Amino acid sequence: MHISSGDKRISNELNKKIAELNSQKFTGLDRFAIWTNKQIGSFRFFLLLLAWTIFWLVWNTFGPKELRFDPFPAFVLWLFISNMIQLLFLPLIMVGQELESRRSDMRAEIDFEINRRAEEENREILARLEEQQKEIHQLLKK
Repeated sequence: MHISSGDKRISNELNKKIAELNSQKFTGLDRFAIWTNKQIGSFRFFLLLLAWTIFWLVWNTFGPKELRFDPFPAFVLWLFISNMIQLLFLPLIMVGQELESRRSDMRAEIDFEINRRAEEENREILARLEEQQKEIHQLLKK
């Protein structure tokens, strides 16, 4: 198969994109945001928050009166802490999603280029097969 200079140029561009994706460096804060994003988005974190909430509400509703620290029905401290968790994690989640989105966009570009090339090669193969089929028919007619 003959590789044209245009194909070499495209191949070099694709190799550069792949190298850029593989060498993409993240700062310590970026890695922390990505790690936090993965942890918060896990079912394990959901179960942790659910267990914490159930424990908090049950303890402060049914626990010994002298040991209750956030009495029923207001649960003001629980609401405050829950809101602080949300306020602190929201920006981290957004930053982590942005970083993952950048990587995902680059992967999508690379995948698109590979698929486009494969389609071109398939067309070329089909054209060659049609040519061969015509040649075979001509040989069989002789």
